[in-house]
Amino acid sequence: MKKNILYLLIIILTASCINTSTVYDDPIPEHDSLKIDSKFTNDERVINIWTPPNYDTTTDSLTVLYMPDGGIKEDFPHIANTLDTLIKQHKIPNVILVGIENTERRRDLSGPSKVAYDLEFIPNPGGADNFRKFIKNELVPEINKKYRTTNKKAIIGESLAGLFVVETSILEPDMFDYYIAMDPSLWFNESYLVKNYEDLTKENNYVNKKLWYAGSSVTDISTYTNQLEQQLKGIENGLTWKYEDEPNEKHNTIFRATKEKALIWTFSE
Repeated sequence: MKKNILYLLIIILTASCINTSTVYDDPIPEHDSLKIDSKFTNDERVINIWTPPNYDTTTDSLTVLYMPDGGIKEDFPHIANTLDTLIKQHKIPNVILVGIENTERRRDLSGPSKVAYDLEFIPNPGGADNFRKFIKNELVPEINKKYRTTNKKAIIGESLAGLFVVETSILEPDMFDYYIAMDPSLWFNESYLVKNYEDLTKENNYVNKKLWYAGSSVTDISTYTNQLEQQLKGIENGLTWKYEDEPNEKHNTIFRATKEKALIWTFSE
């Protein structure tokens, strides 16, 4: 299948909603950081943790929002500041944000593929399973040990990170309770996840699980986000889901354009 190479380059190379020609001056919020030597990804992972303003004055346990692309020079400041605003406006409950800084982004956020076109841009795909194991077996226990957490967990990601979010909801739905994906790269591996969604999820129980996702005007994105919507409409598996078709947004604008409504919908009971 022929794809628009320019769009694909933007999709793959963009680490978040910020493209190489756009500069945002997001203030870096007060936060904690820690490092984990991962036996699953075989590298040192830098983790950034933001807690809400009243965290130290209450005894409440909180839901944790995990985020790939979570470095200080990535989307951590952007999302932490957004959470801070929404919490102060009483639009969402208190949550903890855990940002995972990238090391080998394309490796960690993609599943396996033998498609020649994919390999041109992602020469070492297939690290998503090990990245999930890192989150599940190393990161989550460390966060639970150091912070007051409930058993509720969420994950948010855009582009390749959005692909990882959707793939995780399909392959390991019990890892998180809430899934948020902006412009997920569902074209990857000849849209394997979309084409096989029903078969891949037929034994999954999604009761009390929520999925929010959005697609921009980029044809190689919206084609498959729209197809996934049709799949979801035809399946009764207990999943609560919402799709936002955003034809007026571009790949490098959709994260910031939809973040508030995604978080509000996700954390509303």
